[in-house]
Amino acid sequence: MKIYVCVKHVPDSAATIRIVAPSQIDEKITFLLNPYDENGVEAAVQLKADSENTDIIAVTVGKPATVDTLKSALAMGADRGIHVVTDDWPDSIVTARALQAAIIKDGDPDLILTGKAAIDSDGYQTQFRLAAALDLPVATNVSAIALDGNMVTVTCGLESGGEQKIRMTQPCVIGAAKSLNTPRYPTLPDIIKARKKKIRTVPIKDLELTLPDSRMAVVALRTAVQERRNQMIGGSPEAAVTELIRRLKEEARIPLP
Repeated sequence: MKIYVCVKHVPDSAATIRIVAPSQIDEKITFLLNPYDENGVEAAVQLKADSENTDIIAVTVGKPATVDTLKSALAMGADRGIHVVTDDWPDSIVTARALQAAIIKDGDPDLILTGKAAIDSDGYQTQFRLAAALDLPVATNVSAIALDGNMVTVTCGLESGGEQKIRMTQPCVIGAAKSLNTPRYPTLPDIIKARKKKIRTVPIKDLELTLPDSRMAVVALRTAVQERRNQMIGGSPEAAVTELIRRLKEEARIPLP
């Protein structure tokens, strides 16, 4: 079985993001493997442990420094990597087409795993665009995966807080949620072994992608500004509590009993 895991190189959420140009951040900060993609890698490693002759291939699209993210995926248990190298940060449309081309060029997938989102752009689109490009079924926000022959049953979280089960035929695309598993931390031997694993580099121009007219581009970045107003609620404790509850319900729209 061939399992492809699509991973993304993202800024550390704990880093101080500084805008240095209208549409560019200072990239001299810590980047890491997108946390949701870690769940995808962990799921692939667990599936491999339960089946024979499974090959896990980590695939990424990004600048040369993105290779560090592939190395992290290899240390977690992926067998090899594919790095589609670009000079910029492509949108989800181009990224999906690049992933599609790289995967097809490498082989026939049985399963494709991604994170449900990337913590930098938070677009929630790449897995759907990739599935559409490959004409495959897709499910996202997945908290459980079960294989039965060529069928895959997944449990997906819904915005309402409920769950639904979806059965798909292989191959298919699965977007991992944080609740799917707990990603392992690579040990020093894992990291050393990962250095010997193969990473194939593919310039994006070599994929000869047909770029769509409906591409997206970041026009401007701005620092988020949060304005707060301190308001004093006077009166007796009973009156103050009553007024606080009213404001929470009517102004903050917080559902209270």
